[in-house]
Amino acid sequence: MPTHKTGTRSEWLAARLDLLEAEKELTHRSDELARRRQELPWVRIDKDYTFDTEDGAATLADLFRGRSQLLTYHFMFGADYEVGCPSCSAIADGFNGSVVHLANHDVTLSAVSRAPLDKLLAFRKRMGWSFPWASSFGSEFNSDFQAGHSREQEEAGPIDYNFQASDWRGRQLPPADDPWVIAMAGASGTDWGTYTLESPGVSAFALQDGAVYHTYSAYARGLDGLWGMYQWLDRAPLGRNEDGPWWRHHDRYAGN
Repeated sequence: MPTHKTGTRSEWLAARLDLLEAEKELTHRSDELARRRQELPWVRIDKDYTFDTEDGAATLADLFRGRSQLLTYHFMFGADYEVGCPSCSAIADGFNGSVVHLANHDVTLSAVSRAPLDKLLAFRKRMGWSFPWASSFGSEFNSDFQAGHSREQEEAGPIDYNFQASDWRGRQLPPADDPWVIAMAGASGTDWGTYTLESPGVSAFALQDGAVYHTYSAYARGLDGLWGMYQWLDRAPLGRNEDGPWWRHHDRYAGN
């Protein structure tokens, strides 16, 4: 017998219609938040950033690839990682299908990481991805956009992440049996202190009259909407139904 409550079709329909009103309210609220994102003031970027790409050295403006809008996913793949973060990889599994549609709507989607380009491209090939991926190795781009920091910055004091100061030093020594240590840092081929030098996020930029503007960034739970698998799980009978990290690089599940 099911452990969840059961009912008749008419009882289900009544409950579903009540939920539908709440879903519509959430959709309208989401539309309003999207509008407010677009109304944020743009901040001109005058700092010179250099990236390493498949096409050679590139500026931030070059990452637009001839379009007027750029979405960058701050992918956790540090210089001392062996492979990319499995959480970021789960999000990036949904990029390929979107890139072509975004490109034909004047938007370039690109991942940016601090690992050297050869590491990024080797991992991209392993994962079967084709989206643009730029290396910010040696650049201040990640730290300027709250997507990574150095050990020196960590020791100097609080680190800004998700628009608030956080004491990153306390993250260096979690319990040895912490499931996040095992699943995330271990799967990335590094230790916890090195793993947490990187941070996930998304940043948006606009290019007008040769000038680049920062328009939006989001971090932490602000990235939930980018996790395609979670959008499906939120509609599955048992929801997310998780006790700690369960996901893997998609070629590391049993049977793959």
